[in-house]
Amino acid sequence: MSTSSTVRPLSPCVQICQIEPSTSLCNGCGRTLDEIAVWGAMTEAEKAPVWERLESEGYVSDDHVSKDHVSKD
Repeated sequence: MSTSSTVRPLSPCVQICQIEPSTSLCNGCGRTLDEIAVWGAMTEAEKAPVWERLESEGYVSDDHVSKDHVSKD
């Protein structure tokens, strides 16, 4: 899913907001608190490596994409 024509949600948030103390990652979306805090201000280029990590770690999948909240990279 990491091609330039990939359709992604505006945010990887899945409304399961709980930080895992042992990893400091959100159990729902896999982002760090820092990534969550600055997500809205990040450019698509800045988000790309985060998306790639989330995809490789299994936090994001095609069935996760909300058709109402997508952006095209």
